[in-house]
Amino acid sequence: MRACARPSTISIATSAAKAAVPNAPIIEVQGLSKTFRTFKKEPGIRGALKSLVRREYEQVHAVKDVSFTVQEGEFVGFLGPNGAGKTTTLKMLSGLLHPTSGNARVLGYVPWERADGYRRQFALLLGQKNQLWWDLPASESLALNARIYGIPVAQAQKTVDELSELLDVRAKLNVMVRELSLGERMKMELIASLLHGPRVLFLDEPTIGLDVVSQKKVREFLRQHNTTRRTTILLTSHYMADIEELCDRVIIIDHGSLFFDGRLAAVIDRFADHKLVTLHSESAAQCPREHLERYGEIVALDADTVRLKIKRDRVIAACKALLDEIPVKDIDIEEVPVEDIIRQLFGTRCN
Repeated sequence: MRACARPSTISIATSAAKAAVPNAPIIEVQGLSKTFRTFKKEPGIRGALKSLVRREYEQVHAVKDVSFTVQEGEFVGFLGPNGAGKTTTLKMLSGLLHPTSGNARVLGYVPWERADGYRRQFALLLGQKNQLWWDLPASESLALNARIYGIPVAQAQKTVDELSELLDVRAKLNVMVRELSLGERMKMELIASLLHGPRVLFLDEPTIGLDVVSQKKVREFLRQHNTTRRTTILLTSHYMADIEELCDRVIIIDHGSLFFDGRLAAVIDRFADHKLVTLHSESAAQCPREHLERYGEIVALDADTVRLKIKRDRVIAACKALLDEIPVKDIDIEEVPVEDIIRQLFGTRCN
């Protein structure tokens, strides 16, 4: 029989919140750093014997001097490449890890002190870890969590009914968790995280591995929940569609350090120096490539369409010239996708 996973949501029960200073940030992070000491071993028997006598260690700086604040009700995207320190930061803000240095306060509490008043007001959802019991129906895990949180049975049932209806999984509540699809399981995980009505929600890759339909359903639910409940949400995701649809503000970290903190639109303005121009013309293929390359980089060229990446400050002049030289039926001007900008940005910083 497969062993059951322990719940990974760090939250206990609903209770009165610690009095907060009006207009104070819900999340305050100052100079937060986390360093791990890792053991280095040479391969083979020789390496094993050598490590018995003298071990070599390496300091890995997962998070380095990160500072930011988040106001109540904000939905903030937390971006960075693999190994940038996103999950480590969320674990420190959840009290799972103690920082090497720096300070943080969430809802007025120091997370790693693990005060009951704090644990009752936040939830952490890790997209790659289960919090529901694998061999039980989701309804039984939710009932257990409700008892742990001290939520009255009627209130818990009402919350489960509302959330399962919104996520379209009400008919699956009595199905074994191991028999649910990945999308259905993630929706149940969301219900478990929100059962006690947390004021702060940390989401680490909540849509990872989900199909397009399930991703969209989860995004719509999170948007609605944030709007109606004013829950403060910090979201990490490798799917830029999640960030673009849900977050006005993004915090970008790379190699453990804060790289950017601002509106998502500012990422485009600051780091995208090109626009994409698509011309629809029956004679597009007849135009020499050398001629088109005078205006910008050719992204695509077929019988009736040419797509160019043109410097932002040259777009107007280039379009005027192209309209004069090519019989154009239609023209589209659009920003470079945010996903491409982020990918290029991290690629440049890694080189």
